[in-house]
Amino acid sequence: MSTNPYDPPGSPFVPPAAQPKVAKAGLPLGLGIFGMIAWLLPIIGLPVTIIGLVFGIKALNGPSKGMAIAAVVLCSLGLMLTLVNVAAGIYLAVTGQHPLVNQLQGK
Repeated sequence: MSTNPYDPPGSPFVPPAAQPKVAKAGLPLGLGIFGMIAWLLPIIGLPVTIIGLVFGIKALNGPSKGMAIAAVVLCSLGLMLTLVNVAAGIYLAVTGQHPLVNQLQGK
């Protein structure tokens, strides 16, 4: 049923609230590409890759499935690299080998 009085009778108008939402794959792909650089700074890489991964998984059911798969792969790889970088930084800080931590502690 049309809710617009100017539509001809029987037109297939669907109100915007009733239209199904289609997840776009461009944003998660862009976040995945950016995540390939952002993992070097874990404070940026972690949220970027997690958000890209969530949106990429939502976009898998959309029309651009290939882009969504590429986005999920890139975001997953970026997330793994970020976590390795975090673990390495924590290890260096705990063992006293991290130059920034040593400088802050006055060593």
